[in-house]
Amino acid sequence: MARPVTGRNSRARTLRAALPCLALIALSGTAAHAQTVTPDLFSSRRASQVTSPDSPLRRTSAEVNDPLASPKLQEDEKRAPSRIGQIPKYGLPAASGAADSGYDSLNRQRKKPKYYPGQARPKPPVGPGSPPPPIASNTQLRLSIPPSESANKTRLAPAMAGTVVGQPPRKRLRIDDDPFGAVGDYAGSFLIKSAVELRGGYDTNPGRTSVPRGSPFYVIAPEFVAFSDWERHAVVADLRGSFTGYTNTFPPVDGVVSSAPTNIDRPNFIGHVDGRLDVTHDTRLLGQARLLVATDNPGSPNVQAGLSRYPVYATFGGTLGVDQNFNRLQLSAGAAIDRTVYQYSELTDGTSTSNDDRNYNQYGGLGRVSYDLMPGLKPFGEIVGNIRSHDILVDRNGYQRNSSGGNVRAGTSFELSRMLTGEVAVGWAARTYEDPRLQSLQGLLTSASLVWVATPLTSAKFFATTSIDETTVPGVSGVLTHTYTAEVDHDFRRWLSAIGRFTWGTQRYQGDDRFDRFYSLSGDLIYKMSRTLWLKGTLRRDWLDSNQPGNSTASTVVMLGVRVQN
Repeated sequence: MARPVTGRNSRARTLRAALPCLALIALSGTAAHAQTVTPDLFSSRRASQVTSPDSPLRRTSAEVNDPLASPKLQEDEKRAPSRIGQIPKYGLPAASGAADSGYDSLNRQRKKPKYYPGQARPKPPVGPGSPPPPIASNTQLRLSIPPSESANKTRLAPAMAGTVVGQPPRKRLRIDDDPFGAVGDYAGSFLIKSAVELRGGYDTNPGRTSVPRGSPFYVIAPEFVAFSDWERHAVVADLRGSFTGYTNTFPPVDGVVSSAPTNIDRPNFIGHVDGRLDVTHDTRLLGQARLLVATDNPGSPNVQAGLSRYPVYATFGGTLGVDQNFNRLQLSAGAAIDRTVYQYSELTDGTSTSNDDRNYNQYGGLGRVSYDLMPGLKPFGEIVGNIRSHDILVDRNGYQRNSSGGNVRAGTSFELSRMLTGEVAVGWAARTYEDPRLQSLQGLLTSASLVWVATPLTSAKFFATTSIDETTVPGVSGVLTHTYTAEVDHDFRRWLSAIGRFTWGTQRYQGDDRFDRFYSLSGDLIYKMSRTLWLKGTLRRDWLDSNQPGNSTASTVVMLGVRVQN
C-alpha cells in the first residue's frame, strides 16, 4: 500500500499547530503592538538590559570607585610579549635623552627658548679654533679652584641667586682673596680699615748689651688705612704705629755706666699719604707726605752712655713728581725734601744734652725711565741725588757732617704668569762729605722685592734694601747697610697660617775697622677666629756678630697677642 509523502505530512502538522494560536490571538482583547528591531533583540538576557537593583550581580559603589579596577590599568597589566626567539636589542635609541631644546643627533627641529623683555640671553658657545674670551684687567687670575667652591652649599632663594625668570642679572661680587681679612667701612668714597694689636711677651736681652738682662714687655700697635674708590685720581693713607713698654728698668750696676738707657721704652710710627692726579690719559701728577717717628736701635754705637731713656727723633717731608707716558716709554721725575729733628738726651744724673748737631735737612731729586718691552717685563733705569745740610756746621766731635751723594741703579719689574712677580735692581751708591777727614762712602747697591706663589697655599717672598745712614761715631763718615729678608707663608687652613722669616745683613762703618753682621730668625703662627679677631704667636732669635770685642749680642723674644680689626 502506498505511503503519504513526508513533506506533505510536515506541512500538515505545522498548519494544525498554527490554527489554534491564531484563534487565541483573535479572541484576546489586548491590542498587538509593532516591535522595532534594536540590538536588545539579540541580547542573551530575557527580561531587560537594566540589572535589577536587588540583583546579586549588580556592582557596588566601592567596586565602581576602585582604582585597581580601571579598565586602562587592566590593559596596562597585560603580559608583555614573549621575547623567546626574538633578536635582542641593546643600548638606547638615538636622541632618546634629548630635551625640547638643544642639540639633537637626529637633526630634528628643536623648540627655541622664549625670553622675556630685559632677560639676559646666553652667549653662544665658543667654537673650535676660536680664541677664549678675554679676562678683565681688574680681576686676578686664580691658579686653582678652592674646594669651598665645589662643596655642597646651602641653597639660596631664587631672588638672591638671580634665577627668577625675567629678573635682570645680578652683579657678580669680586672674589674675596682673604676670607678673614678686614672688611672696613665706607666714609663717602673712601674705604677705611683700622686695627689694633695687643701683644705681650718676654725678651732675654731688650737692651742688646754684651751682658744680657731680660724683661717682660708689652706692645700696643694701632693701624689705619684709607684709600679712595674713584674712577680717576687716587688718594691712599697708610698710618702704622707702636709703643713697646718694658716692666723692668736697667739702672747702673756697681756704678758702671751701661750702654743701654735705664728706661728702654720706645715708640715707633711710620705713615704716608700718597696722591695721584690724572691730568690726561698719559700724564699724572704724584705727591707724597710722610712721617717717621723712632729711636736709635738698641745696641747701636750712636746711643750715648748714661741715658735715662732713648731720645726720639722725627723725620717728615714730602715728594712731588710727574709721570709721562710716550706709548711704551715712561718718564718720571720728582723732587723731595725731608727734615730730621732729635729730642734732647736725658741723662741718669738729671741733666740733658742737645742733639741739634744731628738735625739736618735733605733736598733731593730723582729721575726714572722705563720701557714696556713685553707684557710682564718692564726694564728701567733710575738716578737719585740729594744734599744733607745740618743745623750746626760742626758736630759734638768737631766734624763737618754736611754731605752730598746719591745712587744710580738699573733693573726690571716683571710678572711671569702671576706666579713670580716683583722688581729687582742693582747699582752703585756714593756719598761725599765736606770734612776732608771723613772718607767718601760708596758701595754696591742692591734692591729687590720678589713674590713667588708656589702653590695656592704657599708663597715665598724676598726683599733686599741698601741704605747710607748717619752716625755720630768720631772719624766715621757713615754706615753702609745691606739688608736681605726671605719669608715663606703657608696656610694650613683658611683660618690657620704660619710665617717663617729669616733676615741677614751687614753694616760697614766707613773710616773704622768695625764690621757687623746681623741675623734674625722668626716664626709666626696666626689663628684667625673671625674677620674681626685674630690670635698671634711669635718666636724670634736675634744675633749681632761684630769684629769689635764686646759688641756682639744675642736675644730671644717670645710674644703672644691678639689683633682686633675692622
